[in-house]
Order: sequence, then structure tokens, then C-alpha cells
Amino acid sequence: METSLTIAEVARRTGLTAYALRYYERIGLIAAVSRAPGGQRRYASADMDWLAFLLRLRETGMPIQGMQAFAGLRSQGDASVSERREMLEAHLAEVQARVQALQQSMQALSLKIDHYRAIEGKVRAKRPSLSGTAPGRKTSDDEHTSKPAQQQRQQRQPALRARAGQAPGNRR
Repeated sequence: METSLTIAEVARRTGLTAYALRYYERIGLIAAVSRAPGGQRRYASADMDWLAFLLRLRETGMPIQGMQAFAGLRSQGDASVSERREMLEAHLAEVQARVQALQQSMQALSLKIDHYRAIEGKVRAKRPSLSGTAPGRKTSDDEHTSKPAQQQRQQRQPALRARAGQAPGNRR
């Protein structure tokens, strides 16, 4: 890498805007960047490495306040290594929990997609000729509903009517 990069070059390489880079410097996420004689910011490779890490923290959902706290600890040098490690361990645990939740959601989505593919296969196999036969009223999700769930709904209906002032046999 070059010895120093302009803000435009850093923006292009990181995907951040020049405004975001200035903002990160203003709020203390980035230490004051060295300047060229004309006052232009010049980013060193160490600045780029730090920006890459900040982008990872952002990508994993760490809020700006957390990133600022981490940057503050980092500025203290080796005296804060334990605190930084603990902070990253806590953040990693949060990321792992989100990943696990996403994996469970992905599994549920995959099961539902498989369910619909199976139904599509049955529908194609049963598809009548173009004789104008109307499809039934039952949906594919109704077929997937378990019998106990259907029985529970039927058992609750008289109780709901009774609460509404209707006896099971006396409808108005």
C-alpha cells in the first residue's frame, strides 16, 4: 500500500463517504489523521487497518457508542487490553446469538419452502384438464395444520359463543 492515501482514496477503498470519514474522526473513532502541507488528510496503512476493524464492528452490529468506547480503550494502549478483550468477547457472544437465531429462522424458512414445493408437486400431479373445475376452498396451509390444533379450535368455538351471550344451542 502507498505510504499515505487521500480521503477520496480511502473512501473508495472502504466504501465510506468522505463525510463519514470526517465524522468518525470528529467523534473519536479515528485518531486525528496526519495532514499534508496543504491541510489535506493523509491516511497511513495503520489508519486503514483500524478502519477495516471498525467496519467489522459496524457490520456485526456494534453501535457507534460501543465503537467509541472501544476506541477510547484502544487509545490507552496496553493498559486496557483486558477490557478490550472482554468487550470483544461480550460482543462476539451477542453476534453468535444473532447468528444462531438467524440459522433457526433460515431453517424454518427452508422447511416452509420444502412444504410448498411438496404441495406444488401434488397440485401438478392432480391438476385436472382445462375443464374449468374450480379449486377447493381448503388451502395448503390448512392441510398442514395438525389435527389437535383443529380440534382445539372447534372446542373453543362454543366457549367463545357463550362469552358473547350465545348459548351453544341458542343462536340469535
